[in-house]
Amino acid sequence: MAKILITGGAGFVASHLADKLIEDKSNFVVIVDNLSTGKKENLPKKSKDNWVFIKADANEYREISEIMLGHKFDYVFHYAALVGVLRTQAHPVKVLRDIEGIKHILNISKSTGVKRVYFSSSSEVYGEPVELPQHELTTPLNSRVPYAVVKNVGEAFLRSYQQEFGLEYTIFRFFNTYGARQSKDFVMSKFLYAALNNRDITIYGDGSQTRTFCYVEDNVGACLKAFYENKIVNEVINIGGESEITMLELANLIIELSGSSSKIIHLPKLKDGDMTRRCPDNSKMKDLLDREMLPLKEGILKLLESKQFVTAV
Repeated sequence: MAKILITGGAGFVASHLADKLIEDKSNFVVIVDNLSTGKKENLPKKSKDNWVFIKADANEYREISEIMLGHKFDYVFHYAALVGVLRTQAHPVKVLRDIEGIKHILNISKSTGVKRVYFSSSSEVYGEPVELPQHELTTPLNSRVPYAVVKNVGEAFLRSYQQEFGLEYTIFRFFNTYGARQSKDFVMSKFLYAALNNRDITIYGDGSQTRTFCYVEDNVGACLKAFYENKIVNEVINIGGESEITMLELANLIIELSGSSSKIIHLPKLKDGDMTRRCPDNSKMKDLLDREMLPLKEGILKLLESKQFVTAV
């Protein structure tokens, strides 16, 4: 039986990952989350005996070391992090604390026989685009915002531990992912909450900034293919969609699909962290999935049918 640790496992993407991993009875999954942004209701609903939840903070050495020393994991998915543009801008010192969690995970992993660490990095590391699409190996990493710096430092730690200690890694650079369970701190869910409650949709600046969107099942599907097929070992992979859409176009599309009476309100531009464009070279991801990714319109319709966003929370 493979023993797997997921930090931040009550969060949006990580909880979907946990659901899929526990479907395989040969996996035993320990989900760790301090519930600062993760939610207990995101934890697996199936009453299986191959998973357990432990409330703990990966940035606190005593807490995470007790768990890792007690279980001797085969694999670690380190997804715990402070996320959200506004939250990370408001609490830059809290963001920097995540470096301690990365160090704890790697130090304990190298000493307890962990075979590979999977790290959730971010498209934020690319900063303002100097080339599009953004490629894992050729595109410079030029963001200076604390969240991106921490992810970049985390990637450097993984490479260093592999070189010096032989600890294998896989780095997932997540671009905008959306789907069920996402909190309204993020653009897609924020727009859906507003539209389905007929509230104003607020956009920073003129709304010309572009993003690509990846449905959560495509995100998790690619990551699990890398895991089960031993691919992307000691490498980086972009996880994201490839069709750019402006924030203004996205807001109008959601209003149209939901039949909302919401109005679009423009706010001043954010000082930092709202890049003008973001678009990954996702050829590695598409090769891994070996299937078509869910088109944006279909993904939005699935979420509208789910009724998750009818009442804002």
